[in-house]
Amino acid sequence: MNARQSYEGVALVAPASTEYRRYSIETAHWWIATALRQALDVAGLRPADLDGLSLASFTLFPDSAVGLTQHLGLCPRWLDHIPMGGAAGIVALRRAARAVQAGDASIVACVAGDTNQIDSFRQLLSSFSRFATDAAYPYGYGGPNANFALLTDRYMQECGATREDFGRICVSQRQNALKSPRAVMKKPLSMEQYLAARPIADPIALFDCVMPCAGAEAFLVMPVEEAERRNLPYATIAGAIERHNAHAEDPIQLRGGWTMDIDELYAQAGCGPADIDLLQTYDDYPVISMMQIEDLGFCAKGEAPRFVREHDLTTTGDFPHNTSGGQLSGGQAGAAGGFIGLVEAIRQVTGTAGGTQVAGARRAMVSGFGMINYDRGLCTGAAILEGAGA
Repeated sequence: MNARQSYEGVALVAPASTEYRRYSIETAHWWIATALRQALDVAGLRPADLDGLSLASFTLFPDSAVGLTQHLGLCPRWLDHIPMGGAAGIVALRRAARAVQAGDASIVACVAGDTNQIDSFRQLLSSFSRFATDAAYPYGYGGPNANFALLTDRYMQECGATREDFGRICVSQRQNALKSPRAVMKKPLSMEQYLAARPIADPIALFDCVMPCAGAEAFLVMPVEEAERRNLPYATIAGAIERHNAHAEDPIQLRGGWTMDIDELYAQAGCGPADIDLLQTYDDYPVISMMQIEDLGFCAKGEAPRFVREHDLTTTGDFPHNTSGGQLSGGQAGAAGGFIGLVEAIRQVTGTAGGTQVAGARRAMVSGFGMINYDRGLCTGAAILEGAGA
C-alpha cells in the first residue's frame, strides 16, 4: 500500500449548527441553507465566494446537491453528494480536503441537514435500502431498534456489559448536553431514570435510542493561508481514514472498519490514543460508542464496559466523550448526525466550544458509522483534528 499524502495546508473553519427541533414544517433545503448561511457569516464570506459544495441529506429528495445549487444560487466548480449517513462527515472532510489540496476548489462548504416532519421518519425507513424495501419492512421489521437490540444483547453476552455500563455513556452525555445551547434534551438524566425507562426492544430502552429531529451542521474547508488571511480560528487534519463493508464474514457486527486502518491513522497523525484530548463517537446507540472506544484503540476488544466504569466521560472528566451531548442527548437530524461530532471537534480544538469547552483541548478524534443496510453498518471513518500550533 502506498503511503497516503498528508492533509497539510488544509484548514477547517466556521463550524455552524442550527438549533435542533423535534419536528419541523420546514424542508431540508431550509435547514441546510440556514446552517450554510451561519458558516458563511462566521467566515465573512458571500455565497459567490464558495466554489465547492459537499452535501449530505436523506430528506432532500427528490433534489440532490445539484438541485440545491439552483435553489441557493450557488455556482461551484466542485460538487459532491455523500449518501453515507453517520460516516458522511468524515468522508466529506477527506474529499473536500483533497479538492483544496489539488486546486479543484479553493473554499468548500461541507453541509448536512434534514427535516423531521410528521411521518417522515417512517417513510425514510421503509425505503432506506433494497434490503429494507424487499426483505425487512414488508414484515414489520422497520428501523434500527431491532437491529441494535440484537447487537446489544450479543455484546452484553460476549463482553459482560451491563445496562449500567451503557447508562454511564447516556447519563454523561446528558450532563454534557445541558451545557450546550443547541441540544434537544434539556432535562438532567440520572442513572435511576435511565434504568427505569420503558423498554423499546429488549435489552434497549428509551434512553438508549437516538431521537430523530430537524436541524443542520456545516463547516468550511480552505487553505491554511486563506484562514490566516481572514483571521479565522482553524483546525487542521492530522489524519483521516474510511472503510466500507468491513468484516462481512462476522455473523453479527461487534467490530467496525476502524480496526483495519487505525494503526495507519495514528501513524499519519504521529500520535497515539494517550495523546487524544477528547473523543467524539457516532452514537445512535450506546453500544456503538463502546465498539468505537475499542476499535479506535482506547482499550482492548471487549474491555469498553470496564473502560467506561473507570473513566469520567463528561467535559470536565479524564476522558471527555461526545462533549456536546452527541446524538443521544443532542438529537439526530438525519445525515447531520454524521457531522455533529465533527463540528463540535472543530470548536473544541479552536477553543470556541463555549459551555462545553474541554480545558486545554488541542487534539480531538472523531469517528463516524453509518448506513445500516440490513444487519450492520457498512460505512466507517475516523479523523484526528488538531488546533493550530498543536
